[in-house]
Amino acid sequence: MSRSVLGRESLSRRIRCNRMLVLALVSALLAGCAPTSSQLMGSLVIDESLSSKAKKSRVEIIVLHYTASNTPIAKLTLTQEEVSAHYLVTDDSPPVIYRLVPETYSAWHAGESSWYGKSALNSNSIGIEIVHPGWAKNSTGELGPTYPNDQIDMVIKLVKDIAKRYQITPENIVGHSDVAPSRKLDPGPAFPWKQLAEAGLGRWFNETQANQNLQKFNTRSIPDARWFQTELKRVGYGVTETGVLDGQTKAAINAFQLHYRPSQVSGLPDAETAARLLALPTAGTGLNF
Repeated sequence: MSRSVLGRESLSRRIRCNRMLVLALVSALLAGCAPTSSQLMGSLVIDESLSSKAKKSRVEIIVLHYTASNTPIAKLTLTQEEVSAHYLVTDDSPPVIYRLVPETYSAWHAGESSWYGKSALNSNSIGIEIVHPGWAKNSTGELGPTYPNDQIDMVIKLVKDIAKRYQITPENIVGHSDVAPSRKLDPGPAFPWKQLAEAGLGRWFNETQANQNLQKFNTRSIPDARWFQTELKRVGYGVTETGVLDGQTKAAINAFQLHYRPSQVSGLPDAETAARLLALPTAGTGLNF
């Protein structure tokens, strides 16, 4: 082989090596400058390689409602009128779960509301509407139509999924009547709150402690209005401590009874209501005491 041919091959090898070196250097430089994670937003590339520690989820509360209607009317109301919820659980067999509003958006379901001192709860809650005919307040202890078992099973699965993803604590799984006691009765006395608490979703009072409390309250006078206001506020209700058995206090007692003493919803203080209220933990569930 001639010397000129050897020279050309040597030059070609050097050129290829130089090209590979240049490519390697460019790749390294680009890797150092480019974001490790990015999102395309229109014509913008957003660098997501940094994350602040000062943050938490928007969602802190799950609010349960009933529709006070059948499924077709509920679908129409929740999609075409100025009211909405994130989810609708039907009473079909099997039940269907509709997602009506993305969880990243606020839904118009809670209205004027308060829980543990926070108000306007649309901004920090997930609303779930459950198809149910509704309930009219009465003095006979009538709870209204029962919720079908398979519907409640579906509600439990949905609430459990949401609570797990957002780390929502039991005391923040509530009814519309809890957060808006002066206006709302849903999901009504037929809703099986204890069954949800047994699934780790929502609070329940310590029944042994409540029975002991009842024996004590039966031998002395019922606590006064300020005591009820203080205790209701302790467990989350939006009550102003006036020392008077006023309308807002009766409404909060009514809401507490709907949730924890549905057999007798009077809105009036009595020994059994006081006993159960005192046995309800400030946070968490009372079932594991």
